[in-house]
Amino acid sequence: MFAISICYTCDVKPLSFSAKIQIIGVNPYVLLSDKALQSLFVSAQKNKGPIPVKGKIDEYEFIQTLVKYAGKWRLYINTPMMQATGLRVGEVTKIELAYDSVPRVVGMHPEFEKALKKYPQAQNAFEKLPPSRQKEINRYLNNVKTKETLKKNIDKIIGHLLGKEVEYFVLLRNKK
Repeated sequence: MFAISICYTCDVKPLSFSAKIQIIGVNPYVLLSDKALQSLFVSAQKNKGPIPVKGKIDEYEFIQTLVKYAGKWRLYINTPMMQATGLRVGEVTKIELAYDSVPRVVGMHPEFEKALKKYPQAQNAFEKLPPSRQKEINRYLNNVKTKETLKKNIDKIIGHLLGKEVEYFVLLRNKK
């Protein structure tokens, strides 16, 4: 487990509010008030793109990302958050939330890094991918359990980056 410290002595105090847990598709979330959103925008110094946040929901500390989807800013309540708090969709909960200035960096798997160095054209194509796609690929490869699966998926990704037809791979769902 990890510890999250919300700085109560910093210039920006965490927001404290109550919200009803709603659901879109299979994803539980809460909406923030306009006042809370404006406060986060000021802290983050932006009002577009994902905004990293940290906070508490019923005393459970979390790190999450506030995202705009279908025209509304949503704080998604993931499975660990739901399980730890025992909350269910439709219930109202108390939330403390603050902008999280700690960078969210996902490192590259060493084997993937070696493969990219071996194929400069693939490395160039990878660098042209949107940061979110790079992060998605890195996160996936970092969580692969076996060496065989890692090698197989690195080969698929390199093939795709080189413009070759490869077996369908969920992270490569968007063609060039």
